[in-house]
Amino acid sequence: MAAPEPSCDLIVEAEATRLRLAGSWRSAALPDTDAVLARLRNGPPARLDVEADAVVDWDSRLPAFLLLAHEVCRSSGGSIAWRDLPEGLAALLQLATATAPAEPSSVPRHGLLSRAALRQHLHEIGEEVLDSLAFLGDALRASLRAFLPGSATRWVDLRDCLYQAGPDALPIITLTSVLVGMILAYLGAVQLQQFGAEVYVADLVAIGMLREMGALMTAVVMAGRTGAAYAAQLGTMQVNEEVDAITTLGLSPLEFLVAPRMLALVATMPLLIIYADLLGIVGGGIVAGGMGISALQYLSQLENAFSLTHALVGLTKGVVFAFLIALAGCRAGMNAGRNAAAVGRATTEAVVTAIVYLIVADAGMNILCQQLGI
Repeated sequence: MAAPEPSCDLIVEAEATRLRLAGSWRSAALPDTDAVLARLRNGPPARLDVEADAVVDWDSRLPAFLLLAHEVCRSSGGSIAWRDLPEGLAALLQLATATAPAEPSSVPRHGLLSRAALRQHLHEIGEEVLDSLAFLGDALRASLRAFLPGSATRWVDLRDCLYQAGPDALPIITLTSVLVGMILAYLGAVQLQQFGAEVYVADLVAIGMLREMGALMTAVVMAGRTGAAYAAQLGTMQVNEEVDAITTLGLSPLEFLVAPRMLALVATMPLLIIYADLLGIVGGGIVAGGMGISALQYLSQLENAFSLTHALVGLTKGVVFAFLIALAGCRAGMNAGRNAAAVGRATTEAVVTAIVYLIVADAGMNILCQQLGI
């Protein structure tokens, strides 16, 4: 038996306008619904009664048409009533019309360089700086309390963190330090050869490694390695609610989790910098040997170039860098969300923030040393 033809009749009456639907709305040829919608828009009714008791079958085209009719009535301030709709269609329309569509925002959109956008960016930067300083103060206080009786800091955790930040980092520090020393020597050799002063490559490598490159490159490596590890470890603890459990036990998460990591990095960073300085000088010696400079000449120039002031400047930078790396990693981990994606974001934030801190701190300390004549 063939399905009845679909129909869509709009009947205007004194009290209300009726929309009479009938037949199979799965047919390839549907009524001219556009004409019906045009009539509704031209003379929007105060009330529209939709009667669909004669509909025998339908697909997505019928609810799409009824939603358009509903939108026409809603926009004109009228009302619409559904009468004798098929059960599935009634539930679908009720769900689709449960909430009004979102209205476009009347708040003007500010451009990137507008005054309001600039004020918002500066406000966010200020809050970030204040949060970082507050966390740094709390972490320093927790680190100092680690040496007092009754602290939640466990020395076994400090031992594990020392091993992670120290011996575990030696292979990558070895590789980068030797290569950085060779790069410094190559860069200096290109210029010094023009004046026949290749022997002064030793001075360049020694001063460059002791004051700058040894501390900075070691810090960058530790930011990508140890700082990211801190953020991932603490972020995973947040996901597993271990930090909440520590707090419930009455322990300070900063003393229990942050203090061992910060103390370990501060303790191992100067040692790693001394190790990096020595290997960088060895790398420079390899390049110097290829330039015809004997080992005795290289060591003699190193003795003349070496200064305790240069070494102390580099070690001081290393201690400051260690605080900043631990600050960025632990803060990102402690503020991480409760899912895997948040842990990934915290790890990325820790590395990026630490490198920014390192560059800014290094520039500031270099300016300070220049002003003090160090």
